[in-house]
Amino acid sequence: MAGVHKSMTLTKTEAVEKIVELAKSLDIKDNINWATLNVTENEVYEMMADSVLDQMYALPQDHRESVSMATITRLLVENFILNLKLEEEKKKHAPSTDRS
Repeated sequence: MAGVHKSMTLTKTEAVEKIVELAKSLDIKDNINWATLNVTENEVYEMMADSVLDQMYALPQDHRESVSMATITRLLVENFILNLKLEEEKKKHAPSTDRS
């Protein structure tokens, strides 16, 4: 994918595979224990990539970039808030270090 500048037509399945490949290659700390879930990592990536393609191609071409940026921003905010809530829960349930 990287370094390919020529225009090529992909099937939806090929496009989903390319998006999954790129998303999984991003250097992001992944603390997910996939073995504890009822879905595989690849199934989740494929579902999300398929959904993204459907949403993007439902939009006019000239709106895709701004909607993509707004969506990324929204997801980052939601992830940030979720991580804050998780940290608060960890602190509530952590053993007390107060030795007074």
